[in-house]
Amino acid sequence: MRTILLSSAAAVALSAALAAHAHADAFNRIASFPVNTNIPDAMGQESESSAEIIDATEDGMMLVYSDSPLGGIGMIDISDPANPAAAGFVALDGEPTAVAVRAGHAIVGLNTSESYTEPSGTIVSVDLSSGEVAHGCDLGGQPDSVAVSPDGSLVAIAIENERDEDLDDGVIPQMPAGFAVTFALDGVAIDCDSRVVADLTGLAEVAGDDPEPEFVDINTANEVVVTLQENNHIAIFNGETGEIVSHFSAGAVDLDNVDIDEERALTFDGTLLGVVREPDAVKWLDENRIVTANEGDYEGGSRGFTIFSKDGDALYESGLSFEYEVAMIGHYPERRSGNKGVEPEGMEVAEIGGATHIFLLSERGSVIGVYRDNPEGEPELVQILPTALGPEGAVAIPGRNLVAVANEVDLIEDGGVRSHVTIYELGEGEAQYPTIRSMMDDAGRPVGFGALSGLAADPEQPGILYAVNDSFYAMQPTIFTIDANQTPARIIAATRVTRGGANAQLLDLEGITPDGEGGFWLASEGRTDRMIPHGLYHVNADGEIEESVAFPPELLAVEKRFGAEGVTRVGDTLWVAIQREWADDEDGFVKLVAYNTGTEEWGAVRYPLEQKGAGWVGLSEIVAHGDHVYIIERDNQIGAAAALKKIFRVPLAEMQPAALGGELPVVSKEEVRDLLPDMAAFGGYALDKVEGLAVDTNGDFFAVTDNDGVDDSNGETLFMRLGQLEGS
Repeated sequence: MRTILLSSAAAVALSAALAAHAHADAFNRIASFPVNTNIPDAMGQESESSAEIIDATEDGMMLVYSDSPLGGIGMIDISDPANPAAAGFVALDGEPTAVAVRAGHAIVGLNTSESYTEPSGTIVSVDLSSGEVAHGCDLGGQPDSVAVSPDGSLVAIAIENERDEDLDDGVIPQMPAGFAVTFALDGVAIDCDSRVVADLTGLAEVAGDDPEPEFVDINTANEVVVTLQENNHIAIFNGETGEIVSHFSAGAVDLDNVDIDEERALTFDGTLLGVVREPDAVKWLDENRIVTANEGDYEGGSRGFTIFSKDGDALYESGLSFEYEVAMIGHYPERRSGNKGVEPEGMEVAEIGGATHIFLLSERGSVIGVYRDNPEGEPELVQILPTALGPEGAVAIPGRNLVAVANEVDLIEDGGVRSHVTIYELGEGEAQYPTIRSMMDDAGRPVGFGALSGLAADPEQPGILYAVNDSFYAMQPTIFTIDANQTPARIIAATRVTRGGANAQLLDLEGITPDGEGGFWLASEGRTDRMIPHGLYHVNADGEIEESVAFPPELLAVEKRFGAEGVTRVGDTLWVAIQREWADDEDGFVKLVAYNTGTEEWGAVRYPLEQKGAGWVGLSEIVAHGDHVYIIERDNQIGAAAALKKIFRVPLAEMQPAALGGELPVVSKEEVRDLLPDMAAFGGYALDKVEGLAVDTNGDFFAVTDNDGVDDSNGETLFMRLGQLEGS
């Protein structure tokens, strides 16, 4: 069944909106700093390191972030923001939970608790030039968020005294209760004797005797707003006296057309009623309005953000609009559907570029929603920016038109991407990201996408391409039609791959090629341990499987997990790229397998791989163009470890298949393009999976990355326009 994503009326409106912003300033990511480069030599690179909460010095030349697992604060020199440099690490006596910077000092909350029932902590002032702790005060509990007032006279700390999530399923109350505290600041000195406690008990309807404050922010009147996340409550108090100014429930929302099932498909068709917001981050927009990121905890999470008046009136509710936008750029975390979806958690508010912006961080979607505030109406979504994995904290530097985001996830134990700080700049020109997006369906629901694993060009229409998703979306195998004549490229149709009219199962689609008659041949990578067969599938224009071709016994006798990773058609012959060596392959050689659709004969040639470095090397795609087939060869490394993401070509004249099971001819190859510089142009770290390649009828090359369905991935899909490659 084909789904048309954009009605003509919507297309006109969208085009007008895009035209209005075509020449406006835009935020673009200019750098990604790997936090592990700040790890002291004595600790070792195998140590877990995480950038969580982040701030900047007043001159905007240095970033300072809290690093909980490493037990200190890290510093980044951004005098040249496009080339951030490690500036050192300061180990502290406790677990840093938050940081704020003033006058060359970092004000850091340190958790020193021995248990959940005996919480403790301190607030310290660290001299950034010497690394020495200049001042420190006992907090009487476990700190979470820290904020310094705009005039620098106060520091406020949320004392969460967090619950034990393994006790009674994490349900509160669990004593001791949390509270908030302020201290006077004299320059960089914390006046411990000025301690003021704001008693937050008895306010919330939910476990009112056990408030668990999460996030604090201070306005120019030294009023402190604090979220009680687990209590679904918000309080505002006088930072100088501790007196409660106002308090109110964060409330609840109804969500219709929401994805609530983790069924390996993007199905925005569920309903959730009375979802409590349970906000995490909160920021003042002005003296009378606050904005909350409604991450949720154990009872809720409304997947968006809300603007409240100081008295508790809900002035604006985003509902599912943010989550929908995240889904339409391929960042929706399907494996979080049954929990809290994209989980807006962190937030920054700043006047930058002549307007007040709200920077909303999606912890699970790994994006920033950039909204322009409108005090008289609804905020306007300006952009969505990609981050590294798991954004936690953000800081804007208005004087330099910069925004920095701390991304906390460090996958060192799994050999994955490290924690990064990403840096963005507001400047002239167009937004680089997203590179591809989809639209709403006729019912007003987003057509999400992800895990694009194969790419092919329409045989007649320039700039029209087709992509398939892999087994991450096992219950929703899809052929996406892409219009690359637009910027960003636009998914204009989604065709489900079906058997007997129902979404086909037991597929791992990794390649697609047109059959010349309006349908397609698809290559599926097998997994015998999951009962997924290796094979080729012939589908008609509606996606219905009309023919299934299993791999022959000669191949299956030597099969391994890493099978078909691309397919292309040359006349009556389908050429299939096998990703890695199978049991009968000499190390460093893989098969290009041929299947003649007319004679049903099989054969193969051998392809020589590049030398291995870290990890493995294999093939990701194959496409025929002119007198050659073009092949993506890559390693499985990510970030700084990535070394091989290249396009090679093989002369078609050498593609003379020999019978399987015997001696196979070895083809020659020629390097055509190193894709690492193309990927680096987007300002992020090198992604591991470049999996799609296509050449349209004009001879223009396109490549696309696979985002693994946003599972242990930051969700980026890079759709790269490579133009006409030299010699092609």
